[in-house]
Amino acid sequence: MSIRGIRFKYFAAAIAIVAILGGIWLTFFHSRGFVRTTATIVSIERDFSLPGDEDNYIVTVEYVADGSYHIEVLDSYSPSYQVGKTIRVRYDPKNPAVVHASDWMGVYFMVVGGVILAAVGITSLRARRALGDLREERPETRYAPSVRGEERHLYFFTDQGTAKFGHRIEDREGRVLYEAKVTKFTLAAPTGFDFIDHEHGRTTAHLIGHTEDAEWDTLLIDNHSTFTFDGEDIWKHLKRNGIRVDSSFMEGKPLWQQYRIFRDDVELARVESCGAYPHEEDAETRGKLAKLVPVRGYYRIWTREENLDLLFVTILAFARSSANDDRGGNYGHLFPKKR
Repeated sequence: MSIRGIRFKYFAAAIAIVAILGGIWLTFFHSRGFVRTTATIVSIERDFSLPGDEDNYIVTVEYVADGSYHIEVLDSYSPSYQVGKTIRVRYDPKNPAVVHASDWMGVYFMVVGGVILAAVGITSLRARRALGDLREERPETRYAPSVRGEERHLYFFTDQGTAKFGHRIEDREGRVLYEAKVTKFTLAAPTGFDFIDHEHGRTTAHLIGHTEDAEWDTLLIDNHSTFTFDGEDIWKHLKRNGIRVDSSFMEGKPLWQQYRIFRDDVELARVESCGAYPHEEDAETRGKLAKLVPVRGYYRIWTREENLDLLFVTILAFARSSANDDRGGNYGHLFPKKR
């Protein structure tokens, strides 16, 4: 399961709630009835008995309880601890050998959990407001009608090495015809994009959610990959706009995908996956690997379509997801869940 996008929001909220509940327990219940006192740290030793890459330490403290001196192991460790330092502790009056650190850790958990929960709430409200503003400004995404011209050989690129990755379509001379540029990136909310049609001088704002990948019963052959486009599932969005995609593997290349894209049963384009250098001359100069390994998000396009907006969004759906067909994958189709 992906934990980006909406799942990241739920994941962060769950962590925040656990932190707050843990802080409440540490502060009000963990040491209920215990007596406060001061203790002196007498030793701090590495503990190799616990698994994990982080360093673990055994902290031994000395304190007075009911008029007697006790040297016991504390139940926690802090990087601020030093041998000889005096700290606040609590001990059990019924069993003075049981000693706990003061409740500062519980307060810390509650504060951190509260901050995370507030951030999730603010992010959610801002995302909802941004989507509302977009729908108020443009109630429905409308695409230009299909216009046919001469067939063109184009190339689809995806930015690499950054979370703010965009996309573009170039012609054979390397001129950018259409592109999507990030205007505002967030980890837990849809990313703002400007879609720029350089051929017709049009710019449109869109909100694209983070990719959500799901696997049923952890079977790689039964999965679903999608994201939201202006608040709507991308595959539903394409279907609503008359898009159908016939997907298949290229002959002799079992890892390479090819697509025939139709709008209202009229072919818009033929698309083939390729390496990280879509221009054939670039692939030749980069060596064999550039020609042998397909890279998601890079495609060659053959189309007679003059208006590239809906075609661009269709290819974008495959470039930003792990899907191989226009359903977003075969999630639930091979092994449907019983009801």
